[in-house]
Amino acid sequence: MKTLDTPDDLSARKQTIARHFASAGDYDQHANIQQTVCQYLLENIAQSKQSSVLEMGAGTGQMTRLLAEHIQSQHWVINELCSEQAATLQSILPTADIVIGDAETIDLESNHSLIVSANAVQWFDDPLNFVTQSARSLQTGGQLVFSTFTPNNFLQIKTLTGQGLYYPDIDKWQSALVDAGFENIELSTQRFDLPFPTPYAILKHMQLTGVSTNQTQVQSDNTQTFMWTKSRLKQFESDYWQHFSAQDEAGQPCVNLTYEVLTVSVFKT
Repeated sequence: MKTLDTPDDLSARKQTIARHFASAGDYDQHANIQQTVCQYLLENIAQSKQSSVLEMGAGTGQMTRLLAEHIQSQHWVINELCSEQAATLQSILPTADIVIGDAETIDLESNHSLIVSANAVQWFDDPLNFVTQSARSLQTGGQLVFSTFTPNNFLQIKTLTGQGLYYPDIDKWQSALVDAGFENIELSTQRFDLPFPTPYAILKHMQLTGVSTNQTQVQSDNTQTFMWTKSRLKQFESDYWQHFSAQDEAGQPCVNLTYEVLTVSVFKT
């Protein structure tokens, strides 16, 4: 295992993100959408035999497990921000180089035949630069496969609190991929509306999957840290029922939370 950033080397924002995911011990039990997306990414990998695979932002290893089961590679580099995940990732791929650190700032080698990132790029300070960074690290003919989310992701939370990550829209991703010289560009979106019994259950779900409406979010128009109070939580629950009430499959009242996923597959010319 290589640890290229100590906690003190990480920006304050990245330290906060790492803490949130380190405390999301039940992540895999609640991150069903993320697991579905990992399976979809796997299906979009063109070749099962690779010379060198880089995974960025491996997290608890949802995507890593699929790669280990279905992809053969002479060389593996698995990157993750949170050092608490290192042992788990090493156990999934014992021969891999596990590199702990900020994927935006550390050296993750080059000349990879495949780069994969599942549900992580939205946490980058500059998500679109991930495209340029990947182009530099891929060998000619290499494939980049990744997922992130669209501006519609968690739209209910953004509407009611004004908080949320910055998600570039699909046109910005398309332009960045073209500018970086990629070809065979395939972008697709999938929307999932998850029902929950109460708005509070939605907030709990977000916490259990490492998401928080506070300073881990990137705000272009509001730099103040969002803090929950009893009155704010009460108003949030009331507004959520008023604006986003629905019925589940059994016909019972519920509230939905929207996930809208963007998946990308491209090749380096």
